[in-house]
Amino acid sequence: MTETADGHTGAGPGPGAGGPGTATTPPGGTPLPGARSEPEPHGLGASVLPTDSYAKAQGTFPYAADLWAEGLLWAAVHRSPHPHARILAIDTEEAAKMPGVRAVITHEDVPGDSAHGRKIADQPAFARDMVRYYGEPIAAVAADHPDTARLAAAAIAVEYEVLEPVTDPEKSFEAEPLHPDGNLLRHIPLRYGDPEATGDVVVEGLYRIGRQDPAPIGAEAALAVPRPDGGVEIYTASTDPHTDRDLAAACFGLPAEQVKIVVTGVPGAMGDREDAALQVPLGLLAMRTGCPVKIALNREESFLGHAHRHPTLLRYRHHADSEGKLVKVEAQILLDGGAYADTSSDALAAAVSFACGPYVVPHAVIDGWVVRTNNPPSGHVRGEGAMQVCAAYEGQLDKLAERLGLDPVEVRMRNVMATGDLLPTGQTVTCPAPVAELLEAVHEAPLPPLPKDAPEEDWLLPGGPEGAGDPAAVRRGVGYALGMVHMLGAEGTDEVSTATVKVNGPVATVMCAAVESGQGFDTLARQIVQDVLGVDEVHVASVDTDQPPSGASGRGRHTWVSGGAVERAAKMVRTQLLQPLAAKFGMSTELLTIADGKITSYDGVLSTTVAEALEGKELWATAQCRPHPTEPLDEWGQGDAFVGLAFAAVRAVVDVDIELGSVRVVEVALAQDVGAVLNPRQLRARLEAGVTQGIGTALTEHLRVAKGVVRHADFTAYALPTALDTPDIRVVKLVEERDVVAPFGAKAASSAPVVVTPAAVAGAVRAATGRPVNRMPIRPQAACSTGAAANG
Repeated sequence: MTETADGHTGAGPGPGAGGPGTATTPPGGTPLPGARSEPEPHGLGASVLPTDSYAKAQGTFPYAADLWAEGLLWAAVHRSPHPHARILAIDTEEAAKMPGVRAVITHEDVPGDSAHGRKIADQPAFARDMVRYYGEPIAAVAADHPDTARLAAAAIAVEYEVLEPVTDPEKSFEAEPLHPDGNLLRHIPLRYGDPEATGDVVVEGLYRIGRQDPAPIGAEAALAVPRPDGGVEIYTASTDPHTDRDLAAACFGLPAEQVKIVVTGVPGAMGDREDAALQVPLGLLAMRTGCPVKIALNREESFLGHAHRHPTLLRYRHHADSEGKLVKVEAQILLDGGAYADTSSDALAAAVSFACGPYVVPHAVIDGWVVRTNNPPSGHVRGEGAMQVCAAYEGQLDKLAERLGLDPVEVRMRNVMATGDLLPTGQTVTCPAPVAELLEAVHEAPLPPLPKDAPEEDWLLPGGPEGAGDPAAVRRGVGYALGMVHMLGAEGTDEVSTATVKVNGPVATVMCAAVESGQGFDTLARQIVQDVLGVDEVHVASVDTDQPPSGASGRGRHTWVSGGAVERAAKMVRTQLLQPLAAKFGMSTELLTIADGKITSYDGVLSTTVAEALEGKELWATAQCRPHPTEPLDEWGQGDAFVGLAFAAVRAVVDVDIELGSVRVVEVALAQDVGAVLNPRQLRARLEAGVTQGIGTALTEHLRVAKGVVRHADFTAYALPTALDTPDIRVVKLVEERDVVAPFGAKAASSAPVVVTPAAVAGAVRAATGRPVNRMPIRPQAACSTGAAANG
């Protein structure tokens, strides 16, 4: 427990305020046995070890599930067992009478706004008259033991009139409204060029992308602590704490300053991790009981309680001339938004805008819709929108290559985008777009050896080391894919971040509300300050909503916006440090440099150490970074909607047992447009993680939903890729062509491999089997083809 500035106590702080974080000394200062004696590399461009790496390896890193407070109560949520039903009555009497139960709350106990939402406030804090998806919260309980809380939640009796769920998004258009706002969340009709243009060759395809879960390794948890002023503090793994605070405060009927979100360690986040549906009942229970209240979801509750990737249906028609040059793309894209709006509008904008991929397309007719259903809610998952369309347009390019008798690489090379080309939205690609270079790099990389070059007993067959298949039925396939993602928000989102850098003697501290969600921001902030100020020891303060907002994690925004704010603040401190020295020698600060812990002048007259210059001084500065503005897409899908773009190319090599339909990814070769490498080790880890997630999307990850009911919501049925499923991942090229409008010139790293890898794996399975492969995850029956010939 710690005491806050206003004198009351709360849970201990989250990570980020640790010690020096050198490679040889873990936070806390005790050297590890056998540790190296040399200092850790530091500054931009070095492979700096994350500050929290030792704590995570030793199991001492503080997550929300680890927090405790005196007088702690436990919470549980009663969820709907139906995907669609009318609520006739809610009886909490039996639950409230149970020994140890301190409070039971329903929609009647929400003093403020009854609904919340990031774009549209359409999701009830507790279902009132209707339930619209399986697992929707109806009531919550606080009790003195977690088992008591769960038993009490189960004892709540709800009388329903069960209704037929609408689970087919195509039928949602004609169905009775599932919500007062209607079933259509958004429609984007994009028209570019001549809609009547046609090509000599036409290929068509229908593609389906399944429901992928973020599947965080650590399930959601939170602790709410009541404040003496009638407000509440909530300790949780939020990746957008200020938005979470504002949503919760509106439901509590409180001003934002009476609600505080303190960010704990984030146990996995695929872009964003928004748990407002968890924070609202927890805060209400804490204020009702006057006690700290904690909740820790089990895995099934986690699957039911957060948003998933949008299942998508895509119909495509590509027109090309006889040489394989694209003439027109026609597409219809339908996203299943689930019961509530969440961030579906953003996902649709990305899907429609990138529906043609990183290719030059003179004419486009794209229609995109996202609709409500009684399926689980969809929301932000890394690469949303862009991943679904990449699988479709790359499938179309494979079809076009086959129709024309061209190599799949050649047909792509004839159409690739470059800097100065236009998106179908009419926006000019002003950032570096080395798409041809990326494709050449993966194409020219040596292919892995065939299994026949090894003894049969050493073969790793599809299906695992003890694969049941016949080696004679194994076919090898090679597939290629190109893709793109946008960085930061889009369509007029005000992207801004604020950071403060303080230096007190030899120690610097960074204060910024950018959440470290695994993307490495805390490490980057240290590197920036080390680079600009020459200070070795840099601390990054823990995050809470008392700091100015920095926005959500995801899409590389904290590298760009928050990293840019840290850099500007550090440079302001640098000027404060150098001005007295420059004035003393009659020169400007621009003539002084800081390198290797020393301050030197251009002529060598001045030379001193940074430590000497900082001795006895306390300097600080606060700065903001705000990229250039964007604009919403207009009525025809036109507009400069994106700040920046990042591109990637993947070549996947697979072995397929065409009798069993099992697939083994042998190798993935990746080339990516990264702008600038700021931390080589950290970048490679993020790229490998993105590829692995993409393999899961392609082959194994599918949250099964039958008539709106989630089936087998656990890791025995939801198959994440393991170490045995992860192939050799070769990063064959990183193109460092700096984006001049981005701080450091760096681009988003994690999302692009997630977007491109599934399409490349699907292409490789097509090559091995001769089958169309138009669903993800790829079903075994789609990979079966007794007539397929060996490839490669």
